[in-house]
Amino acid sequence: MRGNGRYERRWGSDTIPAGNIASEGSSPATEYSADSAASASEFVEVTLDLQDDDTIILRSVEPATVISIDGNDVISGIDTPAPSSSASRSPTMRRSGSNKLLQFSQELKAEALAKAKQLSHELKRFSWSHGHASRIISGAGGGNGGLDSALAARAMRRQRAQLDRTRSGAHKALQGLKFISNSRNNRVEAWNEVQINFEKLAKDGYLHRADFSQCIGMRDSKEFGLELFDALSRRRRLKVDKIGRDELYEFWSQITDQSFDSRLQIFFDMVDKNEDGRITEEEVKEIIMVSASANKLSRLKEQAEEYAALIMEELDPERLGYIELWQLETLLLQKDTYLNYSQALSYTSQALSQNLHGLRYRGRIKRLSTKLVYFLQENWRRIWVLTLWIMIMIGLFTWKFYAYKEKKAFMIMGYCLLTAKGAAETLKFNMALILLPVCRNTITWLRSSKMGHFVPFDDNINFHKTIAAFIVVGIILHAGNHLACDFPRLIHESDDTYNQYMAHDFGRHKPQYMDLIKGIEGVTGILMVILMIVAFTLATRWFRRSLIKLPKPFDRLTGYNAFWYSHHLFAIVYILLIIHGTFLYLVHDWYKMTTWMYLAVPVLLYAGERTLRYFRSGFFSVRILKVAIYPGNVLTLQMSKPPQFRYKSGQYMFVQCPAVSPFEWHPFSITSAPDDDYLSIHIRQLGDWTQELKRVFAEACEPPLSGKSGLLRADESTKKSLPKLLIDGPYGAPAQDYRKYDVLLLVGLGIGATPFISILKDLLNNIIKMEELADSISDFSRYSDQSMGSLDSSVNKISPKRKKAVRTTNAYFYWVTREQGSFDWFKGVMNEVAELDQRGVIEMHNYLTSVYEEGDARSALITMVQALNHAKNGVDIVSGTRVRTHFARPNWKKVVSKIGTKHANARIGVFYCGAPVLAKELSNLCYDYNQKGSTKFEFHKEHF
Repeated sequence: MRGNGRYERRWGSDTIPAGNIASEGSSPATEYSADSAASASEFVEVTLDLQDDDTIILRSVEPATVISIDGNDVISGIDTPAPSSSASRSPTMRRSGSNKLLQFSQELKAEALAKAKQLSHELKRFSWSHGHASRIISGAGGGNGGLDSALAARAMRRQRAQLDRTRSGAHKALQGLKFISNSRNNRVEAWNEVQINFEKLAKDGYLHRADFSQCIGMRDSKEFGLELFDALSRRRRLKVDKIGRDELYEFWSQITDQSFDSRLQIFFDMVDKNEDGRITEEEVKEIIMVSASANKLSRLKEQAEEYAALIMEELDPERLGYIELWQLETLLLQKDTYLNYSQALSYTSQALSQNLHGLRYRGRIKRLSTKLVYFLQENWRRIWVLTLWIMIMIGLFTWKFYAYKEKKAFMIMGYCLLTAKGAAETLKFNMALILLPVCRNTITWLRSSKMGHFVPFDDNINFHKTIAAFIVVGIILHAGNHLACDFPRLIHESDDTYNQYMAHDFGRHKPQYMDLIKGIEGVTGILMVILMIVAFTLATRWFRRSLIKLPKPFDRLTGYNAFWYSHHLFAIVYILLIIHGTFLYLVHDWYKMTTWMYLAVPVLLYAGERTLRYFRSGFFSVRILKVAIYPGNVLTLQMSKPPQFRYKSGQYMFVQCPAVSPFEWHPFSITSAPDDDYLSIHIRQLGDWTQELKRVFAEACEPPLSGKSGLLRADESTKKSLPKLLIDGPYGAPAQDYRKYDVLLLVGLGIGATPFISILKDLLNNIIKMEELADSISDFSRYSDQSMGSLDSSVNKISPKRKKAVRTTNAYFYWVTREQGSFDWFKGVMNEVAELDQRGVIEMHNYLTSVYEEGDARSALITMVQALNHAKNGVDIVSGTRVRTHFARPNWKKVVSKIGTKHANARIGVFYCGAPVLAKELSNLCYDYNQKGSTKFEFHKEHF
């Protein structure tokens, strides 16, 4: 059956009188066409339900398999799930609550088989909204006859639209259209909160219309709340601008009613402002504008008239100029026909198996051992690096501790001296080591070498911060023990004891405390501590991300600029450190002064990298090709690609604009693909430098011509003098290793999508290349078959190239943003992927968090319009692309579970760029899922 037939499902619902079985529309219906080898007769499986009012509901019409046994045709039913518990799926009719059905089924069987072919063809033409009505209208004449025919057609459509709410799909839709999302679980608490708001907002015991939205919890949807207030007032025949507590409770009871009919009637009344029971196109337009305003969709408001016409076209095929309540209900229930993502039976069984595997009982020891093994598998590279580093510090501390225990100074300064000197040795080591993780060119080179398998270079910035934390501990131990312990013990020691043990190191005259502080060792040490306190403080998250708000002019101490400039104080710190390590009280031989030995190689390496950046930025001269400014304060720069500039998708580069600052370099992900003949970056205005950069380029831009995207644009053809730009890079990032994974899960929040755009482009280019290669091999194979067999060896030489493809078989891109205008940033890429990725390698999901989740009354009409427009035009009304936009936030647990179950035994790379909160959630989900089965998720977060 599956191999020979083709069938297509269309969903609807028909209620048909028992005595008049129509040949039109059923739910679910099936179209079936057999090949030339099949029997000339066409058989179908018809499932009916006899109601108490002597009506027959035609549940389904399914193609039945015809099996020939000894020359006799036997009809075999298809084993598919039933839409409801009352509907049978056997080829013969069974009872559905009444013995009348058994007798009636025998009569029906002959008629159904005779009309099967006609029914199949008519079902093909049937549309869930207005197929049958359109045929009636097209055949009717003008005048009153046409109006009567239109009314008759609508009456027939209404009869077919009698809802079977026990069906799972309809039941799910009936749970929607909620005005208050938390009314089911916390109804009492919600009303108490409303009463508290009433007490705050009421004046003289009455709540004014303007405060209604805030009172019921629709503070961000004031306009929608006002329309709701007016609709509820009209239902009570009230024409007032204020209500008391009793009226408020009545309003609240209606909008929190669990009955779908009640909620639907309220929504209908919001649209039907003249209370005639009919909705006109103008009224639909008004409610679309209100819904768009509530969901912060400014562009949808501008196109409200177009989408109102679309709804009327779909729901009013008879062109009567109005729609009724049942039509609105039909639209709400049928939207899932277009937007539902069904899953295969195999996926369901795999998911069940996976869940059962996770639910199997395991003892405590088994669980702990499993977690330990997983932890070691995921972190073994970090563990051995940290272990080696800690062991080196312990060794250096111990060595210096016991070395100074043999000195005479120990007799006076005691263990304070030993602790200070041990900490000093670890400080010298860490001050040298901290430079290596920020040698970006070296890290990028080593990342691609074999060392990348053993060293976690993705954690270079985290390791840099960890070393800094231990430097702080070392400073406290070293400076604290000197200033608060051994120096006071020295100056309070008797002269005889001093002359016996310390005269050789400090001179014949015992120094005072200030003499020790004013010495070269003391001055350099105190200066280093002060400079490092400043640098470390301004590098913390609170100052670097401007989370601390300071009054002017101290606000300049926060932000990226303060962090960037203060970090350059370490150039002075290293000079002071070398001086400090040269003038020592207790060491007099130069070869025992080891500070310069620790610092020599790292300082030279880092200085070399900065020198390379300086010369390379001049060598990589770029020419600005295109500039565009998009909604959301995003600046896009497209520039020429230097011939020697080779990079991988996922990498980033540093950018400097001399017109903004001749010193500052800022990192940005490269959004162009390696095969593109240009470089592109997307910059969002988040600080002083990016805001000034936007201002500089905006001055050279103009409003775009028709057909061009962006608020402002400029290119070489329109502007000859665009600001100069310097680049340095590329530099390695976690996402550049995406090719080593079977499946990719790319998650970007807002501008965090930029590292993954290049990956999507690269994957798309590889898809196109593979298809072209496959076509060329196919052509060559046909040519070789036609010519001679001696070319078989040549074909075999080409075939391996065909198999040598990118390891990645599927990629899932989830982009979550708060602003509708954000989709303009990468609209071209999304449309290109949707158009050219015929094999479905890349699956894209856009999420707009400003729109209320599905099921909320404020987004119900938006969802309806979205479904209709996407089904008709293939374009999403929110993003303006062919990629559907989901509302609210993704359920990440379901996302990870779905991908993991679909790609069993695969190695899945999860790459994330965005807020740290979601990074922790995704990391935990990967950790939890990896313990359930053979599918492995590896989480990576972007760092700059």
